[in-house]
Parts: sequence; C-alpha cells; structure tokens
Amino acid sequence: MLRALPLLRPWRPLGARCTSDGAAGGHEIQVRALAGPDQGITEILMNRPHARNALGNIFVSELLEALAQLREDQQVRVLLFRSGVKGVFCAGADLKEREQMSAAEVGVFSQRLRGLMNDIAAFPAPTIAAMDGFALGGGLELALACDLRVAASSAIMGLIETTRGLLPGAGGTQRLPRCLGVALAKELIFTGRRLSGVQAHALGLVNHTVDQNEEGDAAYHRALALAQEILPQAPIAVRLGKVAIDRGMEVDIASGMAIEGMCYAQNIPTQDRLEGMAAFREKRPPKFVGK
Repeated sequence: MLRALPLLRPWRPLGARCTSDGAAGGHEIQVRALAGPDQGITEILMNRPHARNALGNIFVSELLEALAQLREDQQVRVLLFRSGVKGVFCAGADLKEREQMSAAEVGVFSQRLRGLMNDIAAFPAPTIAAMDGFALGGGLELALACDLRVAASSAIMGLIETTRGLLPGAGGTQRLPRCLGVALAKELIFTGRRLSGVQAHALGLVNHTVDQNEEGDAAYHRALALAQEILPQAPIAVRLGKVAIDRGMEVDIASGMAIEGMCYAQNIPTQDRLEGMAAFREKRPPKFVGK
C-alpha cells in the first residue's frame, strides 16, 4: 500500500562542525521544516550512525543549538524528533567518550544533559519522539522529555543505567515516575529492565505503538500522522494548554486551577479564539493563524 509522503524542504545542518561518524553533511543534528499542507511541522533528525546516536559532546551541542533557534520560531507548531540511523532512536550516553573524562568533567557533562532534557521539556510547542529502534538510558530520557511518544513494536527501551554501575542522571528518576507512577518507575530503574514497544504501550510509557515496516520508519510515519492531527488546531491555545498541564502537574489542584485560569485569560484576546467562534457559527472549518 503506497503512503502519501509529506512535501519536504532540504535538511538544514547547524553550524560548521564536522565529525568522523559519517553523518550526512558532517553534522550529527539536522533540522527540516515540512512544506505544503504539513507546514508548521518541524523535524529534528539525529544522525550519528557510527555511535548509534549516542549523546556525545558534539551531538548535545548541536541539539542545544537547534532547540535554541527553533524555540523563537513561532511558525513551529509541532516538533518531531526522529533518527536517521536505522534500528536506533538514541543509544544513550557515549560511554567511550565518557571514559576519557575526569570525575569533574563527568559531573559537568551530566549537568549539560539535564539542561538539554529540560530544554526539550520546556519547548513551547508540542514535541513528539518517533522511536523506531533502541532508546536506552539517556535515549529514553530524551523521549521522556517529549510530550508524546510513538514506538515501533520492535523498539527496545529502558533506563538501564543500574546495569552499568550508574543511575539515570538526565531526568529519568523524575520523569519516569511522573509518567508511570512511583512503584513501577522504581521497579524499572532498579532492575534496568528493557521493554519492547508493545510492552511500553501496555504500561502507558508510549502513546502509540505500530508494527515496524521494511524501511524501519513506521513509528516516524505514525508520529507524523499525530503531528498532522495537532497541526490544524489553534497554536496559541495548544501552547497555553501545554503550559497549563506541565505547570499544573507540579502543584496542588487549587494552584493548578489558578494556572489554568491565567492561561485561559491569555487566550481570550486572541484572533484565533474569535475565528473559532465565527467558524462554528458559520459552519465552516476554522483557519487559525497563531495570533
């Protein structure tokens, strides 16, 4: 069965760094904005094949740079993280690189990783992780920092740090219990257990799971379909809804209701709110412009 493919603009590399990993154009992170009916969806391609997208210094620097640039772009309505390495989403920390670091350098780099995951979590537009392969350790922490996760049934994921003499250090001990509950998160972290995409979906760790295809990008296509569902909705309302949920989950419900009220008040004067009411009255699809 043939799929309709999105209209694509060229991948846009960041900076002028070069690597020895064989990544396209010498860059480990590339950015592409989709065009045509998918305009508003932006993709971040992780492409470090030699190291299975491990979180090395250059990889992290380029990803931080991409997020900093995209955060200010109001045209980005959905941000989708995907891999250019077949069978892998992100293999986690670059342990070979880590071995060359002093104890002090390890601490500094771990702080950078936590900052990266916080930047992903705080990205103003919805974020989706398309997990078409292994997402281990920091790779799963990256996916957990996203709003939504889609996995191929054959994908393997887990916070496996305790099997390496470590513990999750880039948000895993905080985001996994918020996703699955404390007891289950403890079990998965204490055991370092690996889950398939099917098992992860059953637990609620991922939003959707799909059978993998021959091309190895089934999760990407399902994630793209999910992004296409979000795309036509009012972008300011979506962004404010994200703020209300994220901040509200960290406080008691009375404070959360106050946060919701403040977000709702910010949406009242928008053109999109008036357009939504007009479209309902006129029985036509709304055309939201993000104002």
